[in-house]
Amino acid sequence: MENIKRFFIRIYARYKNLDKKKKASFWALIVIISVLVWAFLAAGVITNNFNRAQIKGNENEQKVDALGIIITETKEGKKYFEIYGENGHYSNDHSIATLNNVIGNFYRDNEVAMSFQSSKGTYDETTGVITLYENTYIVLQDEISLKTDKLIWSGNNKDTIAEGHVTIKKGNEMISTANKCIIGAGYKKFKIVGNTKTDVYGKKEKGQ
Repeated sequence: MENIKRFFIRIYARYKNLDKKKKASFWALIVIISVLVWAFLAAGVITNNFNRAQIKGNENEQKVDALGIIITETKEGKKYFEIYGENGHYSNDHSIATLNNVIGNFYRDNEVAMSFQSSKGTYDETTGVITLYENTYIVLQDEISLKTDKLIWSGNNKDTIAEGHVTIKKGNEMISTANKCIIGAGYKKFKIVGNTKTDVYGKKEKGQ
């Protein structure tokens, strides 16, 4: 404590012998040092808060929001799909994208084979799986359309699965309902499963 007192006494003695210009410089230096000390302490608080936020974010799966998300896949000059979301977010490791108000296409031989619209969709970069949820509407070739609660696309060479309140229409020729629809790879054939009901040209056919 005595050493601190002696230090300030020496500073004060030297300060008294300074002219006005040097005194002004002295106080300017004190202000700069004070600002630097405050900035250092504030940076420590901000960094600490940021680290806590990062830790909390990892526990709650931190997400990155985005507008106008477009995801496409092309291999060896062939396009497999394109999906656009009006808005959405990525998971903290960017492996899963969740999109809202989704539209897009699936391709076969670089031509659109199936188009879709949905309220919500996800793309898992690790597995390559696209899942569409809620109010999902699909259009295939030959005037075939499909409505479903959920659609799962796992790859161009794999079946596409539609589940929940499936309704399939082919122009004015046919309407079918079922619990599930399996669209074959290539998008040319499909099979309906579970509580199936088909109306063709006004004639009703029922099955299980």
